[in-house]
Order: sequence, then structure tokens, then C-alpha cells
Amino acid sequence: MTLGPLEYTVIGFAGNNFDGSIADEIGRVVENGTIRIVDAVAIIKDAEGELAIVEIDAKSDERFASIAPLLEGRMGLFTPEDLATLAEGIPDDTSALVLLFEHRWAVRVKEAIQAKGGVLIARSVIPPEILEEASAELEAYAAQQEAGVA
Repeated sequence: MTLGPLEYTVIGFAGNNFDGSIADEIGRVVENGTIRIVDAVAIIKDAEGELAIVEIDAKSDERFASIAPLLEGRMGLFTPEDLATLAEGIPDDTSALVLLFEHRWAVRVKEAIQAKGGVLIARSVIPPEILEEASAELEAYAAQQEAGVA
């Protein structure tokens, strides 16, 4: 079985206000085959920094009932060390949904590259904040060019 690229994301909720309502939007990209969730974990820190790490694999846990149906094919790849490292970056009084997902859209592209003897040389994710910043800089540069200021 060919796997697409894996990526993780950590989504924080200040005041530990995770209620599962984002599952609908995550579900859309799972159901249309864009991604597959490979692992899902909740990291919860209380106001004193006490930590709880909960694997989201129990469909009977009502806190995660909206996410659990999206976990078909879950592989549970996060290690305790991975989760401890991720937990360090989460502020006190915050809960976080940690998702490891496979880019399913890339599987056939990967297979086509391999069939022609190609290899992926580099790949990176550019955060949207960087793109917004670059866009603003490009707009300012274009405005300068239009005004004749070089």
C-alpha cells in the first residue's frame, strides 16, 4: 500500500473549550478522500499546567464522539516522546487536538513519479501567515512600481 505524505497539525482551544464542532469541516476532507487521519490525540493542560494526553480512539467517549467516526484506518503512529514534545508548546489552560494525517490526494502522484523513476527531492509546508505577509510585501512593491518609486 502506497502512503501519501504525512503531516501533523496541533489546533489549540484556550480555556479548554474544545467541543468537537470542527469535526464537520475535518470530516469533509476525510470523506472526499483529500486526507486520511492516521492518528488523533487530545492534549489537555489545566490552569496549573497539569497535563492529560488522551488517544482519540474510543467511540464511547462523548468528548470525542464527533471525531471518532473519522478515524477509520487509524494507525496510532504518535509515540509518547512525540506527544511529550508537542505538549511542551501548549499553553496552560488550553486543550489541543493533534492530528496526524496522510495527504491521500498525493498517492497517485507519488505512484506516477515512482513509475518514471523519479524521487521527491524536497517538500515543505508554508504557513498561511507567511503567505499573507509575502502577499502584503508584493502588493506594496507593486504599488511602488506603479508610482515610479524603485
